[in-house]
Amino acid sequence: MKSAARFYSRPVLSWALYDWANSVFATVVIAGFFPVVFRQYWSAGLTSGQGTFWLGSANSAASLLIVLVAPLLGSLADCKGWRKHLLLLFMLLGVVATASLYGVEAGAWQTALWLYFIALAGFMSANIFYDSLLVNVSAAQNLHRLSGLGYALGYFGGGLLLAVCVLLSRQPEWFGFASAMDAVLFAFLLVAAWWLIFSLPLALWVKESPALRTGQNQPGIWRETRNTLTNIFAQRDIRLFLLAYWIYIDGVDTIIFMAVDYGMSLGFSASDLIMALLITQFVGFPAAIIFSRIGERVGVKTILLAGIAVYALITLWGYHMTTPQEFYYLAVAIGLVQGGVQALSRSWYARMIPAERAAEYFGVYNMVGKTAAVLGPLLMGLVVVLTNNHRYSILSVLIFFVAGFALLLGVKKPST
Repeated sequence: MKSAARFYSRPVLSWALYDWANSVFATVVIAGFFPVVFRQYWSAGLTSGQGTFWLGSANSAASLLIVLVAPLLGSLADCKGWRKHLLLLFMLLGVVATASLYGVEAGAWQTALWLYFIALAGFMSANIFYDSLLVNVSAAQNLHRLSGLGYALGYFGGGLLLAVCVLLSRQPEWFGFASAMDAVLFAFLLVAAWWLIFSLPLALWVKESPALRTGQNQPGIWRETRNTLTNIFAQRDIRLFLLAYWIYIDGVDTIIFMAVDYGMSLGFSASDLIMALLITQFVGFPAAIIFSRIGERVGVKTILLAGIAVYALITLWGYHMTTPQEFYYLAVAIGLVQGGVQALSRSWYARMIPAERAAEYFGVYNMVGKTAAVLGPLLMGLVVVLTNNHRYSILSVLIFFVAGFALLLGVKKPST
């Protein structure tokens, strides 16, 4: 009982609740409504292939920005003790940009993409510091469990608000909206408000990290960044894990970013695709917790490899998919493994790194992950442009799961 009480402390729950706060952006905006509104409202004058290309390019550009700045931001956060401060700053940037999407007029696809790019960059940047705070609030033996709890709350919170937004879009007259599109645009305001309000517990009850250095100037920050990169890549298992993660998480993120756009390109209705996304969220809620607990019992590496293998099969199934019902089945399969793969990757890495330099090391972790996220959506967009076949674009994602699986086989199991 005492152990459980310590695990469910106020800082622990406040940290996990940020996943509940920011996952609505990933669910409602990235995976759900933005691709739909972009294709049907903001970019109605573009061809299907052009819409996919520009959406993929915006996702890739935001990821590339994180690649360039993440290690430096991580070093700055650790040296100055600014992990929580920078998290909240970038959270506010994402919130403001997301709320601004509400006012973008039909046909203004460039404005919509710029705001989406800013919001996505804020979301990704805040996650650098959120991930690094995991080691601040959790004992080492609880890292896998807490990481899974965070993702589980994220799936449930994201699914809950998505369900509300779906109801708004399907019954707009119940809520005083003149059209379904007006209701969908209002959803961006709801996401911004939700993200802001549920970030407050972290702001209030998670302690800031102590400064690693005092009186550090900017050249010193660059030196710390260089030293961190040198130390990371000098360690064989961390280096190989990050390489494997770089590849397999590309496939995971690409499916998150592009699944709805792919379904629409096959002629499936937006309502069917959003319903499939809801299924993923509510399946993912318990699955992330169960996946993490199984990983504690049978081995993190074994469960991660199993999850990646399932993703490879999902990609092959997606290539052959012909009906919306199959999209529902795929949504269940994705929900079973998506949160677990993400949670165990984060907690396994947290076990490998020095806690006092967590922001620096997680800066590299996020840099690696977002480097991958540059490639996947851009590859899908290019394959569509070159072949004029959307099915080939989803098939191209398979290479990331196969290569990531092969590399992860060579990583030693965590010693603790």
